[in-house]
Amino acid sequence: MSGMKSLAKETAIYGVSSILGKTLNWLLTPLFTYTLATTGEYGIITNLYAYVALVIVILTFGMETGLFRFANEKDKYDPTEVYSTTLISVGSVVLVFFALMTIFLKPVTLLLDPRISTTYIYLMALVLCMDAFSCIPFAYLRYKRRPIKFAALKILFIVLYILLCLFFLLLCPFLYKNYPALVDWFYKPNSGVLYILISNLIATFVQTCFLASELIGFKYKFSWSLFRKVFNYSFPLLILGIAGILSQTIDKIIFPIVYPNQEAALDQLGIYGAAFKIAVVMVMFTQAFRYAYEPFIFAKNRSSDNRQAYAEAMKYFIVIGLFIFLGVMFYMDILKFFIKPTYFEGLVVVPIVMMGELFFGIYFNLSLWYKLTDKTYWGAIFSVAGCIIIIALNIIFIPKYGYLACAWASFIGYLLIMLASYFVGQKEYPIKYDLKTIGIYFGLAWVLYVISQLVYFEHTGIRLVFNTILLIVYLSVLLKRDLPLSEIPYLNKFAKNRFK
Repeated sequence: MSGMKSLAKETAIYGVSSILGKTLNWLLTPLFTYTLATTGEYGIITNLYAYVALVIVILTFGMETGLFRFANEKDKYDPTEVYSTTLISVGSVVLVFFALMTIFLKPVTLLLDPRISTTYIYLMALVLCMDAFSCIPFAYLRYKRRPIKFAALKILFIVLYILLCLFFLLLCPFLYKNYPALVDWFYKPNSGVLYILISNLIATFVQTCFLASELIGFKYKFSWSLFRKVFNYSFPLLILGIAGILSQTIDKIIFPIVYPNQEAALDQLGIYGAAFKIAVVMVMFTQAFRYAYEPFIFAKNRSSDNRQAYAEAMKYFIVIGLFIFLGVMFYMDILKFFIKPTYFEGLVVVPIVMMGELFFGIYFNLSLWYKLTDKTYWGAIFSVAGCIIIIALNIIFIPKYGYLACAWASFIGYLLIMLASYFVGQKEYPIKYDLKTIGIYFGLAWVLYVISQLVYFEHTGIRLVFNTILLIVYLSVLLKRDLPLSEIPYLNKFAKNRFK
């Protein structure tokens, strides 16, 4: 029991720090869209960070998981030797990457996008190298069960990053305009992208410095035999990781390449990237649910009612996800100001992206069947298939439909792998999901959303009141049918006292 309590505590710390970090980073979107001079500059940020997400997976090549796997076999391997071997291997790859980027910076810039400054590419390469190398010490902190330091450093990074962005994007322009002598010796106006990247670099450097204690106090030793074992174990995870991250970022990578109007490509990508950020609410919900329920799933695997519990978890994930979808869409008149009005034309993708992310969340919840049956190769099959579908749809339809194709490609790709995982899972590990209830809530959400789109009031206040009524209808059905207040901890006492 104490072990489960410890696991739950550590999971909460990791989960809260990750979600808090993503939330704070997400909140930078208004700052960026309102302070950057053009939508094209935000397009550059969107494009560069998509590359970052992909390259960091390649540079770490699954060694984090390999470290966990082999360091925990203490009867066979020395944990310190495993850590040293993985650290040296990733560090060597990072050094080679940095050397190649330094030597071939201009050709790489021309290959990626000649419209993006070589300075930007080089700054991101520096950030990538530190981030990739830091992944192993961070993994070792998790292995040593030191969640407090792990979470503190993650939060330190994001807080420092935000403060630096506020300094460069808000305070410096104010000082330059009113008290130029204070900042004109280092600050260059209209260089928003540059200062965002510099802020990232400084914050990453500080975070890496705080990991220095994890790099000393042991003898560095590299074992080729151990490396081969770890690499052979990790390589399939690399393929899976690349497929997974490509599914999420490929649209932002290839959009400037295949969009026919090259002069407007980065502007259009910026509009899409900013609108996409509003839909990230669904991504954060999915991740929060994951951190809360993944330990629960494996703990429940030994219980006699485990499959019923999985079915219930799926049902509540979907009904709450649909509630979030409706909440965002019904209050779009307010939420749209999360981004600058010049990006508003991209809001058309928000419902498509949000529903696609809900499908991906359902797919993740369905994945428990191949995790519990040790048939994880199915996860690789689904991920690679989904990646291929999304890439193909983007390449085919972006030239004609622009960023709308990006949104629909993810929607279709996630929908197909969700359905595939469900039907294969029902054969391999049958779970009786409450499809009737799930169908009712999908139908109800769809009807309410269509009504909100068809019944349009010119006055924003009246429109918001009407949409609030629609949202209350959904919430009322949920509370009456599947989530009575009397069954919710803490609220049950209130409900009993209020309505007895």
